Amino acid sequence: MRAFIFPGQGSQAVGMGKTLAEASATAREVFEEVDHALGQHLFKLMCDGPEGDLTLTENAQPAIMANAIATLRVLEKEGGVRLAERCHFVAGHSLGEYTALCAAGALPLAVTASLLKLRGRAMQAAVPVGIGAMAALLGADIEKAEALAAAAAQGETCTVANDNDPSQVVISGHKGAIDRAVELVKDHGIKRGILLPVSAPFHCPLMQPAADEMDSALSATTIHAPLVPLYANVTAAPVADPHLIAAQLVEQVTGRVRWRESAIAMAEAGVTHFAEFGGKVLSPMVKRSAGEDVTTTSVISMDDIEALLKEI
Repeated sequence: MRAFIFPGQGSQAVGMGKTLAEASATAREVFEEVDHALGQHLFKLMCDGPEGDLTLTENAQPAIMANAIATLRVLEKEGGVRLAERCHFVAGHSLGEYTALCAAGALPLAVTASLLKLRGRAMQAAVPVGIGAMAALLGADIEKAEALAAAAAQGETCTVANDNDPSQVVISGHKGAIDRAVELVKDHGIKRGILLPVSAPFHCPLMQPAADEMDSALSATTIHAPLVPLYANVTAAPVADPHLIAAQLVEQVTGRVRWRESAIAMAEAGVTHFAEFGGKVLSPMVKRSAGEDVTTTSVISMDDIEALLKEI
């Protein structure tokens, strides 16, 4: 069994998609459709930068999605692959969940781009710059991370945002609490705490204003049943019901990304191969979580697409 997976924020880079677009009209069509939907020259920003503008949450989210969908569409249209015939599940990390839903036919490309633009703006606006922070805990399992977050909170918000793999957990909350957590890592048997260069504390209760905004937007959006089930971030379980998908997308804004558990659950459901489209961040996490028995593939270039075609 096979799962198609899609990366989240942090996988953006100036030049993303450029080589693929030069080689494929199908990829160019994806980037043009996203540009039209957003009313901006996003693909030019992806190709040429500046990096600071591309890293802005409202640009990075639709850009990462567009890059991944372009790669998938080339596989589908030029390789003659039907997702529902070659893939059993889809999943994505944070914003990648929207990409996964687009890939599985639950959301049109233009709608996905618009939702992610809105999501990026809402998440950025939810907390004033400097109030929140995030930190990666290296050498931390979920139990150690939860204990550290509880100790560092001291009345402020400090919670696990991303349970990425058995050795990497990300915490999010008020800046003072996150700073305290970084200082306390050794006391909790954690190798290292690294403040992340993010502009807002994602996936924590401070994001509630953004969750409310996404609730309104998703209530007005038609979500179709995906061609294959989605493993949801907030439950680490498969979902195919459109109403439940919408509710979980809202919950995801403030909730934990349970990526480690999702990888394990997909492997236990029989998935032996994970293909990551548009990035190479999730594949190592999957390996560390689901074990060496699963195989992973990063699909970014035309060569990667041709190699995957031979496998499937």
